Amino acid sequence: MLICSLSTVQAKEWVVGPGKTYTKPSQVANLVTSGDTITILAGEYLGDVAFWKADGLLLRGKSGFAHLNANGNAAGQKAIWVIQGDDITVEQIEFSNCTVPDKNGAGIRQEGTNLTVRHCWFHDNEDGILAGNDDQSTILVEYSEFGFNGFGDGFSHNIYVNHVARFIFQYNYSHDSKIGHLVKSRAHENHILYNRLESQQGSGVSYEIDLPNGGLSFIIGNQIVQPADGQNSAIISYGLEGLSNPGPQECYAINNTIINAKTVGRFFNLNASTTLFKGWNNLLAGGGDFSNGPVLVMDTIQNLRFPDPNDCGFEDLANLDLHLTASSPALDKGLDPEYAGTFNLLPMMEYVHLANSTVRPLHGLLDVGAYEGPLISSVANPFDGDIHCWRAGNELVIQGLREGDQVSVWDFQGRFIGESTGQQLSVPEQSIVVIVTKNSQIIFSRIIP
Repeated sequence: MLICSLSTVQAKEWVVGPGKTYTKPSQVANLVTSGDTITILAGEYLGDVAFWKADGLLLRGKSGFAHLNANGNAAGQKAIWVIQGDDITVEQIEFSNCTVPDKNGAGIRQEGTNLTVRHCWFHDNEDGILAGNDDQSTILVEYSEFGFNGFGDGFSHNIYVNHVARFIFQYNYSHDSKIGHLVKSRAHENHILYNRLESQQGSGVSYEIDLPNGGLSFIIGNQIVQPADGQNSAIISYGLEGLSNPGPQECYAINNTIINAKTVGRFFNLNASTTLFKGWNNLLAGGGDFSNGPVLVMDTIQNLRFPDPNDCGFEDLANLDLHLTASSPALDKGLDPEYAGTFNLLPMMEYVHLANSTVRPLHGLLDVGAYEGPLISSVANPFDGDIHCWRAGNELVIQGLREGDQVSVWDFQGRFIGESTGQQLSVPEQSIVVIVTKNSQIIFSRIIP
């Protein structure tokens, strides 16, 4: 009789770098199995490129960036890393100097389903990240920097996401693409949240945000600056190559601060068949028109326009610190943008340079733009009332509610988790935003880690 003993295969950590058994990431690329962690010691890995085919990998730098300087090389004439496995996470990696004959050599070419990239730095490639078509895939990119990517022909960009289910781009710094766009996405659903998007004179940047095929799109809390010599006169483009994505064809631009250093152009370039454009609480400065024309439903309110950016009351315009001073006309001028279905449009975070974030406070009434300025009104901070909340296991405990108070809980992407009028509510382990409203007015908000 043959007796077989089966043991559970456990994930393994591979440590790569100087003095280790494997000195380059490519040496373990065909050895790893699903669920493994590849830890790459900080330092430069010149000309090292690889395919990653196993699923569930964590690829991470340690003690600083692991710098993959392609030096003109590319895996499969595609990218420094061609990621073909599903559900892969990349952290603390620097990707640079990838070129290929097709002129679209990328730091990462995404061919699998689902990718998370955080705390990475993409520069001087022909594309920073280039993601292929996969209508089941979610691409999440956060806390990362993109700069000086692009071949210079207008067809390659700092980041270019093709037809995937969802693209989330948050807390990033994208700048100085070479003729191309700072962010380009054909995803069916787009979340462009709390980023800094800008370029210096001479980069040749095109659109700051290009969503050429429409779809449900949220552009919230971004700091966006177009230089005087940008290749396009428009800053944000939606659906101009046809609204071919699954609907709804709705674009929400909420509490952004946008500067156009040109004397002409437009802040929003919209397909005329867009079902809904909701633009609330945007602080707009510089030349050009608000948009290229109406859409089917044009919902715009509390957008402040100043031909001269110096009139906005920014902390340090010369160094692009666009926080508001106590004299800013944008203070207390915002309105609660409410919801898009179950998605809370209220700005919950703020971008912190370089490629970081913080919770957005409420100093009295909501301010216009990407940043909340100092308290100037006599309205007490609604976050400092008698309401208190905290975790108790998997329960959110709330004290101080009054008759008519409504509690709702959201995640950091604005997705609805639950609501209650009582003193307790079951919540997940992730960080959440708790909002208490009365007669549809916000009276309390808290981040619960």
